[in-house]
Amino acid sequence: MKKIVVVSVFILLALGLYLANTVVDSKTPTAIAKLNDTSVYTGTIYVAGMGGHFSAAEVRIDPSKDSPLEVKSLDKVDIGSKDTHPTHDPRIDVTDRSKMFWSTYKADKEAKGRVFHVGVSDLKTGDVIKDKALEIPERAEWIGALYCGSGQTKDSFMPITMSNESFIDVFDKKNLDLKARVYLDNLGYKNNYFFFHGTNSPDLKNLAMTINKTKPWTQANTPAARLGEIDMLLLDLDALEKGDVKVVAKNTITGSPEKTLTFRQTFTNDGRYLLQSGGDRFYLLKGDDLSLVDEEMMTEGENHDALPTPDGKYAVLTIRKKVKTDDGKTITDGMLQLYDMEAKTLIGKPVSTCVACHKDADIVGNATLCGADVNWNL
Repeated sequence: MKKIVVVSVFILLALGLYLANTVVDSKTPTAIAKLNDTSVYTGTIYVAGMGGHFSAAEVRIDPSKDSPLEVKSLDKVDIGSKDTHPTHDPRIDVTDRSKMFWSTYKADKEAKGRVFHVGVSDLKTGDVIKDKALEIPERAEWIGALYCGSGQTKDSFMPITMSNESFIDVFDKKNLDLKARVYLDNLGYKNNYFFFHGTNSPDLKNLAMTINKTKPWTQANTPAARLGEIDMLLLDLDALEKGDVKVVAKNTITGSPEKTLTFRQTFTNDGRYLLQSGGDRFYLLKGDDLSLVDEEMMTEGENHDALPTPDGKYAVLTIRKKVKTDDGKTITDGMLQLYDMEAKTLIGKPVSTCVACHKDADIVGNATLCGADVNWNL
């Protein structure tokens, strides 16, 4: 793995988490205060990038300190290039934390035909253990976005596409053989949705799915208007692993037509809550039945991801916000904001974690955060 010696996004991420870890009394993000927490966490965070690699940051988080998050070292795990392996979703193996499964977000520009990749990397060496290329099925006519969310069982890796049609793939972890490809048209999802996302519950019994409902698609390559209605499903993982669909729970949450769009999500470690991003808002749902606990409007930018702290007290929200550059151009910046799950409120202002680093590296254009996974030292 290649050591990074220049200023990195993770240094800014550390600053972002420090500034974001604050407590206020109002539902509106305002002043910065200090968390009353004596827990200390250390581990390595892996963040997916569209450049064909994962960045790795060894971190130490001590909320009792003035600077609670310290980046001890930075590293990089390569899987390909921006043209062949742009990626959004790392998934560390629950049975072997030295392995990380991954999938690609876009079709391989250097391959013949419509091809995407799934693979697994050794986190100790940074080497790719296996990279498997697959043809994108004909049923996926719109492929503006491919794999993003994913789940897993003890034996299977299950990446989920954002295509139309969307599908859930079931790969054998031992050899990455495709065991099953599952569509949800038999549940009524056929040309009437935009994006599938999902993740497994901590006990590996269920897969939480979010499906943004739309008007009927009239053209295969043109997404239809969204309705602001989102179906939340819990699917039985044992059945899904066999290629079958068994609905354990279902709920519908609502938002604003054409503004609300659900993306990635994560369960708290105890499975009590599902943290669901929603574009113009953030949803806190019960983990067992997906009922709504809280709905928090974003005051700045769009919410695209939500990750719990190890103790399940806070959620770090990924925010994408339009900002002006020094030359007056408008670009997207990736930001972080904290949500208190007990007080059910946003804390502080969103803090930039991307643009400044890109600027120092002379990278021009949009700067965004992607999916993440972590190995905590417990």
